[in-house]
Amino acid sequence: MSASFLLLQTVSLMGQQAVDAVKTTPIGTAKVWGKVEGISIIGLVQGPGAAVAPLQVACVFEYTEGDIFNSPALPAALNGMVHLDQALKGQLTELRKSGKFEGHYLETLLITPPKGALKAPRLLLIGLGDRRQFNADMMINVGAVALREASHMGVTSFAFASDIKDAGIDSPTALVAGNVTKGIINACRTQRYLQQHHLAPAKPVIKATLLAGPAFFEIAGEGIQAAIASFHHSTPTHE
Repeated sequence: MSASFLLLQTVSLMGQQAVDAVKTTPIGTAKVWGKVEGISIIGLVQGPGAAVAPLQVACVFEYTEGDIFNSPALPAALNGMVHLDQALKGQLTELRKSGKFEGHYLETLLITPPKGALKAPRLLLIGLGDRRQFNADMMINVGAVALREASHMGVTSFAFASDIKDAGIDSPTALVAGNVTKGIINACRTQRYLQQHHLAPAKPVIKATLLAGPAFFEIAGEGIQAAIASFHHSTPTHE
């Protein structure tokens, strides 16, 4: 085998690896990653302003000037938070910048957007706190808050956008998505316990749609599936 042939093979392999590295999933792609505790966890390549759901959940850090617009935040064309802010005519930035919503960890704010501004009729903001203190484990509680708030509102499904990369934080995608899923399922178990004991309305949340960008859909799915599998091999805390 000639040296030139080996070189050609090596170059070809490197080229394929480069293509694989930048492979993206088309916008609008949806996939059921799994079901546990009566709730389906779905992945969707979509931004928080364009996802169809009775409730859209979006996460935001405490405000710093230009945090969703300037590098290292994702470019505007790929940044779901920028699109959300534009759809609300800058009010997302105004609420945060003015301190009306400070974005402290697990702080919430429910917004009813003008009709047609978003695909979802209600938007729930959940604070992530100081970006310098962020770690992926925090997302377990964030996922739980999202499920509980959806239950309180009486909706049977919601869409969730962590929006961490939109804010310029280089977070571990699979771990974040998996931890959000764990929080949702943990809270779902509690809600079902309450319903079984007539301590909550018997209208469970049956679907949670986790949004991801085109470049992060598959890796997020790996984390979600791993989280779901961990519940299939565990004993429910409430029976």
